Amino acid sequence: MAQAFRFYETGGPEVLRWEQVEVGDPGPGEVRIRHRAVGLNFADTYFRTGLYPAALPAGMGVEAAGVVEAVGPAVTDFAAGDRVTYTGSPLGAYSTERVMPAEHLIRIPDEISFETAAAMTMRGLTTAYLLRRIHPLRPGDTVLLHAAAGGVGLIFTQWAKLLGITVIGTVSTERKAEIARAHGCDHVIVYTRENVADRVRELTGGTGVRVVYDSIGKTTFESSLDSLARRGLLVCFGTASGPVPPINAMQLAIKGSVFVTRPALADYIADPDERAELAEELFSHVAAGRIRIDVNQRYELADAITAHRDLEQGTSIGSSVFTVDREGLS
Repeated sequence: MAQAFRFYETGGPEVLRWEQVEVGDPGPGEVRIRHRAVGLNFADTYFRTGLYPAALPAGMGVEAAGVVEAVGPAVTDFAAGDRVTYTGSPLGAYSTERVMPAEHLIRIPDEISFETAAAMTMRGLTTAYLLRRIHPLRPGDTVLLHAAAGGVGLIFTQWAKLLGITVIGTVSTERKAEIARAHGCDHVIVYTRENVADRVRELTGGTGVRVVYDSIGKTTFESSLDSLARRGLLVCFGTASGPVPPINAMQLAIKGSVFVTRPALADYIADPDERAELAEELFSHVAAGRIRIDVNQRYELADAITAHRDLEQGTSIGSSVFTVDREGLS
């Protein structure tokens, strides 16, 4: 029988329950997948705590990679044996196998392992829309990226360098600063001992940056606004420290007629053609070695409670994955 994590109430990591589940056969438009690796993302904690709504009881996790075991009626794009990855709803990726809509699947290139796919699909597609859809960046532009040593941060910096963009990154420790620099971050601010906005102004000759990419939220919102150039854009794409405070429209004018957006990955991959285009660009970079995916934390799937605690304590660097079948990870 399959196993999966479920939660029946919102709260801390302890609300997660490791249970035996009946998977069944796929229905029309569905497939059954046996997972080889599962992605661990900060967004998982948002569902667990109730920041993101979920109908309870619910499964956990939005990203995994594995092999299609069976397809339901009307599924024509995939067949048993296909190597696939996915990110997004419905919840339930923290499982050994599951049935889910085939429309969410992305075929994995032969050059990319299951582990790499599980570590990069959500983070990589997030980076793809941030760099290729949110704002028309040009070579020579300078941007500020919070959490530069995180899973998105390390992919973002490498991709930005391919586009000729200068990246100022923030991190919490010198160790993380070294990792960010090794992945191409041009300037690193250790925010625990430096004033972010002041340092950004210093690095940009007092101008500020065209775009700030902020996945932290509550604790970085003010410094992000203060780091923007006139008519700059603040992209709030995560809330690791909590939701951003209510926005005072007049403050945006006072800060230099700046803009704020709160995008969600789901809206940038909802269209199948756009998702395919972003995925193709992402996978081609990774397959060719232009972007490397570092998996720095590995957990057994049954150890999800420990993994969530580590994630929320801020000790993680780069990408984290759960292994489901070590022998089949390639």
